[in-house]
Amino acid sequence: MVVLPELREEGSHLPPTVSRSPPPMAAMPPPTVGLAVLVLLAALPGYLSDDLNTDAQALQGLRAAVGRSALPSWNSTTPTCQWQGVTCENGRVVELRLPGAGLMGTLPSGVLGNLSALRTLSLRYNALTGPIPDDLSRLAELRAIYFQHNSISGEVPASLFTLKNLVRLDLAGNKFSGEISPDFNKLIRLGTLHLEDNDFSGEIPNLNLPTLEQFNVSYNQLNGSIPTKLRKMPKDSFLGNTGLCGGPLGLCRGETALTPAGSPEFQPGAAGAADIGGGKKKLSGGAIAGIAIGCVFGVFLLLALIFFLCRKRSSAPHSAAAVEKGRDLGMAPLEVKPKGQNGSAGTGGNGVAAAAAVPAAPAAATAAAKTGGSTGSKKLIFFGPMAAASPFDLEDLLRASAEVLGKGAFGTAYKAVMESGAAVAVKRLKDVDLPEPEFRDRIAAIGAVQHELVVPLRAYYFSKDEKLLVYDYMSMGSLSALLHGNRASGRTPLDWETRSAIALAAARGVAHIHSTGPTASHGNIKSSNVLLTKNYEARVSDHGLPTLVGPSFSPTRVSGYRAPEVTDIRRVSQKADVYSFGVLLLELLTGKAPTHAVVNEDGLDLPRWVQSVVREEWTAEVFDQELLRYQNVEEEMVQLLQLAIDCSAQHPDRRPAMSDVAARIDEIRRSSLGGHRQAADSAGEGDEPSL
Repeated sequence: MVVLPELREEGSHLPPTVSRSPPPMAAMPPPTVGLAVLVLLAALPGYLSDDLNTDAQALQGLRAAVGRSALPSWNSTTPTCQWQGVTCENGRVVELRLPGAGLMGTLPSGVLGNLSALRTLSLRYNALTGPIPDDLSRLAELRAIYFQHNSISGEVPASLFTLKNLVRLDLAGNKFSGEISPDFNKLIRLGTLHLEDNDFSGEIPNLNLPTLEQFNVSYNQLNGSIPTKLRKMPKDSFLGNTGLCGGPLGLCRGETALTPAGSPEFQPGAAGAADIGGGKKKLSGGAIAGIAIGCVFGVFLLLALIFFLCRKRSSAPHSAAAVEKGRDLGMAPLEVKPKGQNGSAGTGGNGVAAAAAVPAAPAAATAAAKTGGSTGSKKLIFFGPMAAASPFDLEDLLRASAEVLGKGAFGTAYKAVMESGAAVAVKRLKDVDLPEPEFRDRIAAIGAVQHELVVPLRAYYFSKDEKLLVYDYMSMGSLSALLHGNRASGRTPLDWETRSAIALAAARGVAHIHSTGPTASHGNIKSSNVLLTKNYEARVSDHGLPTLVGPSFSPTRVSGYRAPEVTDIRRVSQKADVYSFGVLLLELLTGKAPTHAVVNEDGLDLPRWVQSVVREEWTAEVFDQELLRYQNVEEEMVQLLQLAIDCSAQHPDRRPAMSDVAARIDEIRRSSLGGHRQAADSAGEGDEPSL
């Protein structure tokens, strides 16, 4: 039923003589006029239906071209406005959001342009190829385009520059080439422009967009000087372009530190004592003498400062030994004690499992740690049972031998071995610029999580220049290294029982983190953050680290574990954790490492590749060849595969809770363990952590 006030506000179908309020009885129109109005109103639903039918036909054309098997809800039995990703208003499609929907192929021409009321178009995280169709120019109402992380190629078409209402344009992570067009200046309302991770070349044009707040052209092939109006953007916006200079990237050749050449302030004759009437005047003898005296005084002051620093450095205890070792650490280690049969406990953090025998990086961190940075503190702040009595101090850690374990998104991890033989893992954080009170509050929440299936944060060190975390050291490294590190013929494969046990322990660890609060999440679940003891028992590590980074933090590459709805790595929901854990299960089952790029020749990420294979009933092709050698576990493998698919569903509401995931893995494992193995597991159930 058509609501008259809304139609009158649109103003496109009603004659101008119709009033917005009902006229009094004496002013009612003649019967013939009233009849005409009624006929016109009766025809309006048909017009609206025709518009929606046109939208539906356009959507079906899109499905036929790139989503034939990816959009099962787009059928004649389901109303158009209830199709996946479709939002309607006033009988028209106004939003089309299909992130990570499995779309493949080239966007068809003459299809999307028929969605004339469209305001938002989101096709990010698919496998789209080819150019952007020109008929997008017909979408005059379009406000936002999200095409990031596909394989769209060619130049940015001129048709995009006719979209005067466009506010957000994200083309990152594609294969666009050519120069960045100065016609972007035609998009006068543009506030966000992401062009990073493409193949753009040439110079950045002079963009004069007063509303532009977010801009990124990093990791292209650009060169030349950054335009003046874009130099306010952060350095991360321009990284990965070896030919760029200026602004946050440093001075270009021939450019002055104060003002760019050619600017009014740089011109000779600017206001100053040396200029009179536009002509130059030589400096007086007194001015020259003053400059000379100032220079001599400055040299003496600099020499005195250097002498003072050398004396202070030579008198500092242990500093020579610390600098000689080049330790990049600033926290006291913990005395690690064996836990039953687990051997030495520890963590490798974000890094690679196998430690490289490389000395830690420069001694700058050591110096900062010894001086205490801006706070003047040399203390380690301990958590858990170590909080009452600190077993080590900062100097103990500075004297420790160190190995680089690996570098991750949040920093570099080291193995530090004390003179006593105890080993800990130390992570040096990067991109953390929080003030100390806020850092302390957030790190306290991380340290409060104490659980046998979660690698505990034992201590931290804070200074202005260094933020360091101390964990237990895990002797067997990470699941990632165990799965992908070496697949030579002599390798001992991970059997089904070991993999399913790792999955169960990791699920219970994440579920415990979720149980600490309704918004508590891990934030960075991946196989390199599942660490193993000597007995291949899994522990979840590095939980909560995304909450420590600042708003400018942005990984240069998108993780293959990240849920499609996550746009800010600092704010990851529990359902997004479930998606990441689902990818982890797929990694265990397939033996494939999920990446942003491709896992096969079709260019699909791991969840979409698995779904495409299962859809074609080639389920056996999904599993790791190392698993297929084990008998009588096929049914359990398929059950775990289905759970992984459920966890990695595109819509968060369709994903189970982590506690349910752990319970289902436990049921699957029990069904695969027969006889005495099942009885043994039942007898030891009391040793498992309660969730």
